[in-house]
Amino acid sequence: MTEFCKMVLPDIVKTLYFLAMLLLLGACGSSTDPLSITKSGVEMPVDMQFGFNMIDFEVELDTIRSGDTFGKIMLSRDADFQKVDQAARQSRSSFDLRKIQLGKPYRILKSCDSLQQPLVFIYENDFLNYTVVDLREEVKVYEQKHPYELVERQLSGVIEGSLYETLQRQGIDQNLSQELANIYAWNIDFFRLYEGDKFKVIAHERKLRDGTMAGIKSIKAAVFEHRGDTYYAFAANVNEKTLQTEYYDEKGESLRRTFLKAPLKFNAYRISSRYNLQRKIAFYGNRTRAHKGTDYAAPVGTPIIATADGEVIEATRRGGNGIYAKIRHNGTYSTQYLHMKALNVKKGQRVRQGDIIGWIGMTGNTSGPHVCYRFWKNGRQVDPLQEKLPAAAPIAKSFATSYFEYIKLPFEQLACIPYPGENDLNSWPEITINNENALTSKKP
Repeated sequence: MTEFCKMVLPDIVKTLYFLAMLLLLGACGSSTDPLSITKSGVEMPVDMQFGFNMIDFEVELDTIRSGDTFGKIMLSRDADFQKVDQAARQSRSSFDLRKIQLGKPYRILKSCDSLQQPLVFIYENDFLNYTVVDLREEVKVYEQKHPYELVERQLSGVIEGSLYETLQRQGIDQNLSQELANIYAWNIDFFRLYEGDKFKVIAHERKLRDGTMAGIKSIKAAVFEHRGDTYYAFAANVNEKTLQTEYYDEKGESLRRTFLKAPLKFNAYRISSRYNLQRKIAFYGNRTRAHKGTDYAAPVGTPIIATADGEVIEATRRGGNGIYAKIRHNGTYSTQYLHMKALNVKKGQRVRQGDIIGWIGMTGNTSGPHVCYRFWKNGRQVDPLQEKLPAAAPIAKSFATSYFEYIKLPFEQLACIPYPGENDLNSWPEITINNENALTSKKP
């Protein structure tokens, strides 16, 4: 071999090898990242999404259309029938693939050969969550979350219409309504808000790597002005055993009460009839007949929850009450829940606040699905929406000093947040946070 060949041949071999690698890598998938050369040679391209390197697959992106099912989508692309069937059955213990929704995006990762066999199905539940069905070897179905960071955001609003409409009009995540309802469930009836009621919130919101906001995770502090009263709320984890977040006001009093305002979750109901001693009832020929309960209308099957801890003293079916339960909470208070579809408790059973005791139905004398919620105080039926219900214990003395020191900053932040129209809220910077719980009983 000549000296020229000895010098040039190795370079030609390297060039041919490099071109072959380019062709091989470009044969399946695509990446916006250019192939780079390092001192150590060719650097393999990486396009990681949903826990997979998309370069390794032929990727098909589509959305759920009318009539689509998981099985139909996969079998139309010649996926293995037994694996598809196994995945569909296995998914019922996590995200049920029968519940895929119209318009939701999905991806199918296929093999890079001529068969283009479907290997992985990825369904996007929402901005944050996605479901993976891996058919490559052993069938796996699991849910995952996109990586995110928590950012602190400051929000405010003035009620015009409902809370839902107010948030929608301002482009605020609707999860805020549920979070506020959970915090103020004992103090404010969110179906009886007034025009001009106001709120300010310091919230922790999820932010994905691409900058997409993926929903409010929790509330650090809030203030709600309702019917001339001001309700502050500050998050604190001061239970040394559970570290459960509780909300206290500016005086250290708990926002939680011994009774919830309603026997259904917020957004699950509407009040169809209030406590009214002079009500005329169509069912009884529009005759005046006292209605000593509050009716909450909701679809059949909606869970009914106990509004406070107590003992079930009645759980049966009787006359116009239909299927019902009655709970004795203490020597002063009792509650009753009528017209259930079915019971989830038995007489003598102890229940905790929020436990499901039955489901909305139409048993007994009723013209539509609802629960009639009745409230006794000292043996007399009263309107629970007008009662000043007893509060839970205030913050423990051992944490009082730390708590009042801690709330100084969020208290000042709330005072500085403008209402819509006063300033541009978008000018408020996002603050990345590392620890969601600013006050905790854990020692540093």
